[in-house]
Amino acid sequence: MGSPASSLGVDRGTGSGTWLKRWEPENPQFWKETGSKIAWRTLTLTTLSLVLSFATWFMMSAVVVRLPNIGFKFDTMQLFWLTAMPGLAGGTLRIVATFLIPLFGTRHVITIATLLKIFPCIGLAYAVQNPGTPWWMFMVLAFAFGLGGGDFSAYMPSTSLFFPKRLQGTALGIQAGVGNFGVSLTQFVVPWIISFAAFGALVGGPQVFTKGKVVKDIWLQNAPFLWIPFLAIMTILCWIFLRSVPVRASFREQLDIFKSKHTWFCTITYIMTFGSFSGYSATFPLLIKTLYGGFEGAPDPLKYAFLGPLVGSLIRVIMGPVTDKTGGAIWTTLSGVGMIAGILFGWFGGYFTPDSLDKFPVFVLIMLWIFYWSGTGNASTFRQYPVIFAHNPRQGAGVIGWTAAVAAYGPFIFSVLMGAAISRTGTPIPFFIGAMVFYLIGVLVNWWYYQRRGCERPS
Repeated sequence: MGSPASSLGVDRGTGSGTWLKRWEPENPQFWKETGSKIAWRTLTLTTLSLVLSFATWFMMSAVVVRLPNIGFKFDTMQLFWLTAMPGLAGGTLRIVATFLIPLFGTRHVITIATLLKIFPCIGLAYAVQNPGTPWWMFMVLAFAFGLGGGDFSAYMPSTSLFFPKRLQGTALGIQAGVGNFGVSLTQFVVPWIISFAAFGALVGGPQVFTKGKVVKDIWLQNAPFLWIPFLAIMTILCWIFLRSVPVRASFREQLDIFKSKHTWFCTITYIMTFGSFSGYSATFPLLIKTLYGGFEGAPDPLKYAFLGPLVGSLIRVIMGPVTDKTGGAIWTTLSGVGMIAGILFGWFGGYFTPDSLDKFPVFVLIMLWIFYWSGTGNASTFRQYPVIFAHNPRQGAGVIGWTAAVAAYGPFIFSVLMGAAISRTGTPIPFFIGAMVFYLIGVLVNWWYYQRRGCERPS
């Protein structure tokens, strides 16, 4: 996979060079003496950076539920569009990011990606302080936060190149799972960090939050501003310590992945799994507010919304080593079946069309069940793809990036379709019916090609 070399000598990342001189992770001696240390160091830095990517990608979903209470006059569909736009941008930018690692290498791509996320954070910190900020400006910022989602399709192919096949499920599970924690981290931290003048007068004064009889000061600009110092530090660390695997390919050469039907089948299963995780993560706060916000003593969406991404992220980390041992296909099938079961229970139990606040605790449990199975599928699919494309590791890395790109449209698709269903029918039921149909297709494709006895590519 790497370029030939007469010895195990390699640029260990301590000099000024960007490209490693040799990289052979499948060589046991090379891995033990040189490769393991570099790979795990790279995984640590890129994973920490990816946490910040996800934290900023879902920034708008955490902030948007507060905007109507501080004077912004946006309707329900406009609010759903603000949660949808980072998903649209993230998916589009992931298509670009899919091809960057073989062109420019890990060091340059990850460093620049980390740096760029600082700018929308600054923009949003100022926008929320003026109720006159137009909706289109928030949409521009929401698109810019899609940079955090776009990164994923560069990070994951990079990691797949650094590790031997026997450890790729574990490494990819750790990176994606821990990275996904950024979603719940944002939704968990926002209610706390906006409740006091965390940065003094440095980033501006408070806004008046009004909800019924509750009137209080909040500092909504603290939510995006919090991440700026961390992004700056990670930018510096990535530039100093990251190096790039010598796997090079032109953009045209990388397009060969689209000639394989398995690229498209993998795309279906990853939309089913990660598309669901990211889509529900973006819509969960507004779904709580829409379904249960009209009752007396209605819950604060952000006190519960972070639990879904937390569960999905945690199970993705846990299931990485499990799928390395058992294979991923069986777990991908169970993922789709599990999500279908959760939706059916919520639908027929009336938890998606509540008549009282008494249904809320079970509703949260149903959503956590769905997040659990989406996280399981996130781990199992990324174990499958390198195996499905074991004959060409560079193609395998490209497919990981491509599938992640398309699935990143989850927040956009889920927000728009769920918002449309609620706006037109008053319930999210039509959306959930459509989701179940798609999950069934994903389960059948996965079982036929990758799981059943005698299937084409067991994984």
